Amino acid sequence: MGNPFELPPNSASADWLIFVAILLCVGVGIACFCLWFFMFRSSGKKKRKKRQRHHRQHNPTLAKTGGLPPVRDPNQPPRGV
Repeated sequence: MGNPFELPPNSASADWLIFVAILLCVGVGIACFCLWFFMFRSSGKKKRKKRQRHHRQHNPTLAKTGGLPPVRDPNQPPRGV
């Protein structure tokens, strides 16, 4: 008595069964990937919020503050000394 799951090697039904099995495996793999990509991958991007950066200039240029200070008298010492 032979194996009941064994198909004749050169029959058309064996080729068709192998083709359907491979197609089913590839289809299940693609379906799992699409499910992962659309369900889990895209939900992570929705939770992230972009932080708005407020551009404050800590040290403004002399042009923004009104230019250079007036010329100091060479005979007078600087303030704070």
